[in-house]
Amino acid sequence: MPRPIFATVSVSALAHNLATVRHHLEQTAAAASGLPPSIWAVIKANAYGHGIEQAVTGFSKAQGLAMLDLDEAVRCREAGWGGPILLLEGFFNPADLDLVDRYHLSTTVHNREQLDMLARARFSRRVDIMLKLNSGMNRLGFSPAAYAAAHERAMLLQQQGTLGSVGKMTHFASADGPQGVNEQLAVFNSVTHKMPGAISVCNSAATLRFADIAVGSATQTHWVRPGICLYGASPFADADATTFGLKPAMSLSSEIIAVQELKAGDSVGYGGIFRAERPMRIGIVACGYADGYPRHATTGTPVVVAGIRSQLIGRVSMDMLIVDLGPIPAAGVGAPVVLWGEDGPSVDEVAQAAGTIGYELLCALAPRVPVTRDA
Repeated sequence: MPRPIFATVSVSALAHNLATVRHHLEQTAAAASGLPPSIWAVIKANAYGHGIEQAVTGFSKAQGLAMLDLDEAVRCREAGWGGPILLLEGFFNPADLDLVDRYHLSTTVHNREQLDMLARARFSRRVDIMLKLNSGMNRLGFSPAAYAAAHERAMLLQQQGTLGSVGKMTHFASADGPQGVNEQLAVFNSVTHKMPGAISVCNSAATLRFADIAVGSATQTHWVRPGICLYGASPFADADATTFGLKPAMSLSSEIIAVQELKAGDSVGYGGIFRAERPMRIGIVACGYADGYPRHATTGTPVVVAGIRSQLIGRVSMDMLIVDLGPIPAAGVGAPVVLWGEDGPSVDEVAQAAGTIGYELLCALAPRVPVTRDA
């Protein structure tokens, strides 16, 4: 028998979350008498651990897909995706442009070297780009002082037949926090407002809280780039995914594989960091940090055993973790355990207890964990 741990990815939840985000955008646009933006469904990092092929199916009604890796872009085409694909970090060497051309990919352009490579390349058809502005996050993008010259060069390459559409994009650093987007948006607008082309500025947090800045018009096309929210997790520390009507798309499940009876004073696990204050019954679960569960999760991290909420105790091991069976006296070996997802704690709850974010847990799901697809 295989080890009793598995993840389930719900394609219907992926589709639901996309539809929920789209409805939110449509409502915002209607209130502003504008047009809703198109959606790049972000599926980087193997669709946040959910699988490229599952994401292609679940996000079939998105206008486009966006990711980092050329390999993942190729997998999307091989899975039957015929719509636009955007490479969020662009390309890294001239050889990459052969695949950009062959698979008809759109690409972010964020530095002079990429423009140089485009100028030297020979394509069978024009390549659509999004020219990225560094509006204050200071990761990728042309500086405000350099952006106009970069845009002028891109437009020249368009006139020469190398490039197709030339859009404008940036990325917000604090859309999920109190600082918001106003400062960066002001920089973006001041630099790009006279330049033609589609606009893309909103990540998940901005899409959910600042959708009004992505309302389009007959003369201005907008694209949003939601990621984590499409998988049923929240980009916010102060609001969970259910606030927005989102459903968890991944569930991580296991079973109790052993039961121990502790006396008052007995310690549990490596380092003995948990010590029983009274007699208690504990369950050993077939899941550990080698499966992608966070080692730094602490006592009190929520878990659901046989449909009843309980908690993690002690230190997470490589292959096992320990739960309190006090609330579930009938639970024994074979009892089902949901670590996060449907019928269990949300991935955001687990992440918060572990001092991290849901993104990390979803992306960290280990290859050794079998993944089943639930329509």
